[in-house]
Amino acid sequence: MARLSLAQATELVERALRAAGAHAGMAASTARALVLAESQGLASHGLSRVPQYATHLRNGRADGAAVAQVARQKGAALLVDARQGLAFPACDLAVAQAVDTARALGVCFAGVTNSHHAGVLVDHLRAVADAGLVGLAFTNSPAAMPAAGGRHPVFGTNPVAAIFPRRDADPLMIDLSLSEVARGKLMVAAKEGRSIPAGWALDADGNPTTDPQAGLMGSMLPIGAVSSPKGAMLALVVELLVTALIGAQFGFEASSFFVDEGNQPRIGQAFLVIDPGALAGSDRYFERMETLIAEMLVDDGVRLAGGRRLALERTAHKDGIAIPDALHAQIVALAS
Repeated sequence: MARLSLAQATELVERALRAAGAHAGMAASTARALVLAESQGLASHGLSRVPQYATHLRNGRADGAAVAQVARQKGAALLVDARQGLAFPACDLAVAQAVDTARALGVCFAGVTNSHHAGVLVDHLRAVADAGLVGLAFTNSPAAMPAAGGRHPVFGTNPVAAIFPRRDADPLMIDLSLSEVARGKLMVAAKEGRSIPAGWALDADGNPTTDPQAGLMGSMLPIGAVSSPKGAMLALVVELLVTALIGAQFGFEASSFFVDEGNQPRIGQAFLVIDPGALAGSDRYFERMETLIAEMLVDDGVRLAGGRRLALERTAHKDGIAIPDALHAQIVALAS
């Protein structure tokens, strides 16, 4: 394993992305996000994405020259156009604008259209909590799950995230996809030659499967799909929030992130930012937060949302991160 400080990793990723065609701002924003994910132990959304993003930049699936801009604003609603670039600068702009607008008006809904893979969704909300505001985030992704009762992929895994600030303590950070399990679990099982439990995936013909390779060629099942359509309905809500409202492409219109060739995904993200001071008031909000958390912690073993990943991040700031030698060599080659 190769060990890097966070600064070394960020600089290396920036160079790799710039060599692939990303402009300086896009490379810097993306590098920060990927290294932050890696520092939290989220390797599937960390430096392993660098070769993928670099390939997409070189193949035209993402435009490295794109500069995100606010395309439209009306009151507390605004739309950012990522202009087919990597998602991170556009999401940075949307969240910054949403924080300013929510401070002024009490709430803001900011959409991002013509976008790409957004990484760890809740990390985009860090600035929201830093401002003492509450944030929700949504994104779609290339089709991986069927609609309720369906057999072919229509929706992405469509993660949702939320952040709730606390006074003098870490915020609560919630981030989950709407598939029964992450697609990465199928990839690991396929590599190790293991079967997967029933209820995780369908094969290419829409039949339940315990073969991870067949599942990767087919579709993921939404949460609770074995007994209820609720997961698929939630995925539908997210799909519509980030497409119909803001003009982005549906998941079934976007080529998979996991292939080199394909279209520009042009998917969407959305951020809802709320000022507690405009409602109950900040003091009442923080008191209610701590009352609930105290009740949760009455039981041994309760983990506060985001606590584990924040602890890993603090350790990484001291000790750096370790990545496989082969991945490190691949990124070094991309950077040079």
